[in-house]
Amino acid sequence: MIREPQQERSRTTRRRLVEAAVETIGELGWNGTTVAIIAERAGVSRGAAQHHFPTREDLVAAAVEHVGEIQIVELRARAAELPSGRSRIERAVDMVLNLYSGPMFRAALHLWVAASTDEGLRATLVPLEARVGREAHRVTVELFGVDESHQGVRELVQATLDLARGLGLANLLTDDTKRRKQIVAQWARVLEPTLAVAKARRSNGT
Repeated sequence: MIREPQQERSRTTRRRLVEAAVETIGELGWNGTTVAIIAERAGVSRGAAQHHFPTREDLVAAAVEHVGEIQIVELRARAAELPSGRSRIERAVDMVLNLYSGPMFRAALHLWVAASTDEGLRATLVPLEARVGREAHRVTVELFGVDESHQGVRELVQATLDLARGLGLANLLTDDTKRRKQIVAQWARVLEPTLAVAKARRSNGT
């Protein structure tokens, strides 16, 4: 029997702990989440968990980065399937407006709420969320195929991401699929004129 190299075992353990942390926070919230519970779900000892992540905050920081990375990887993978031309905008809007949904967003929401009254968690969370947010903004600009230096583009991209978070929140309690589709179509119509001008200027180098 060939033993898994130590470095690979370590990476596997860290990944299992981070994935268990996301799952646990989404189900139990910040106050119900402990390193012991996460370790049990990950199938490792508490000592092993604390070897990789000495504190709960360390583990949460890794979980936030993991969620952000997964979201960006998924966006970029789906972006390759987008058509060119005007139909691209609505497809891109649909992708972004569905970015904040599912168990990962639920876990993030629990952390945001807890961080509003927990100074230690807030200090950990704010710089991480800022970094993840900047990357999401950058990828959205790429999806739309525009130059955000053109007037209004940066604000519209940020408004799209803010709208996505709001829709993710609305979808937590009830299935919001039908209304979401209508909003996607309407928001794409709102964006299209400004993005079309920005694309034309980018193509002309102005």
